[in-house]
Amino acid sequence: IRFKVNKGWSTAVLLFLCPYVMKEEKSKRVLLGMSGGTDSSVAAILLQDAGYEVTGVTFRFYEKEGDTAYLDDARTLCSRLHIPHIAYDVRDRFRKRIITYFIGEYLKGRTPVPCTLCNNQLKWPLLQQLADEHGIPFIASGHYVRKRLIGERWHIIQGADPDKDQSFFLWGLPQDIIARMLLPLGELTKTRVREIASERGFQKVASKRDSLGVCFCPGDYRTYLRKHTQTGDIVPGPIFDEQRNYMGMHEGYPFYTIGQRRGLGIYLNKALFVKEIIPEENAVILADNLRSLEHTAFYLSHWHLPHPEAVFDPQAELIVKIRYRKQANRCSVSLASDNRLYVHLHEPLASIACGQAAVFYRKEVVLGGGIIDSTE
Repeated sequence: IRFKVNKGWSTAVLLFLCPYVMKEEKSKRVLLGMSGGTDSSVAAILLQDAGYEVTGVTFRFYEKEGDTAYLDDARTLCSRLHIPHIAYDVRDRFRKRIITYFIGEYLKGRTPVPCTLCNNQLKWPLLQQLADEHGIPFIASGHYVRKRLIGERWHIIQGADPDKDQSFFLWGLPQDIIARMLLPLGELTKTRVREIASERGFQKVASKRDSLGVCFCPGDYRTYLRKHTQTGDIVPGPIFDEQRNYMGMHEGYPFYTIGQRRGLGIYLNKALFVKEIIPEENAVILADNLRSLEHTAFYLSHWHLPHPEAVFDPQAELIVKIRYRKQANRCSVSLASDNRLYVHLHEPLASIACGQAAVFYRKEVVLGGGIIDSTE
């Protein structure tokens, strides 16, 4: 097997790709999810350099005002690399599974995690499905994440670039998908990825801006909800303090999230925080002390653990995150009688919202996660 080694390639990248190349000399085909952006484009370059026969697929999940420039970008890149390109229209499925969920969670007074749902239930399963249909053994993406076989189970590992690590979104992937994944950007920084694109003559790719926020709702989600809900779904209602004293009116409870401090419409000489959202009463409860928003435990539904014993071990040094970045909290986990996961926090944590994802880590290893169902 020959590698085309480029200037600046890290040894880590070569060591990462090499086992898969050596193991699959007879079948080195990979289906790569290509958005047309910097990351998936460089992933295509690296996989091809590593000796893989790459096929690019661009999923048509959502197109604002019919904008298909991303499709043209992906096709152009594939043409330059002389690799096949597939455009796969799943807009209707995306709308029903992701957008409907996104709106529905806010209408329930919860905080949705659409990127987590999309990755675990749509994007990667679709890659697997299409790969099977085309007889392709491997699937790949431009995610900044790694994987590792620990014992007999595959685990997602944090990416080497802490500012771009995307492991938080992949806790729900099953073993059969992780086993087939190739992740060429896992050992690289975003800066290095842009340099590779530039060095290889893909200047437009190198200078592309990173996508921010939810793909179908990159701006203020409140504007999106106003446009995509029915008349009467979101109406003004009362704001109370913790003692149920009336404080004013809100514009609609879906426009508020637990822990929110700005944009409350109540102006006092002290900080105020959203403590509770009560859809049944169309009410929002505010607190003037962040500590009153603290919880020491919560329950998870829709959980997934590739190695349950490692999580339920009372001696395990577990970290749980409920944010993509920042918060990392020590915890213990057990199975409740109703088959939900009970997560006991070693230190109180504020602003835990139902609907959010919670992801377990042991150092850099993802041990699973779930959706926050209730707090205590």
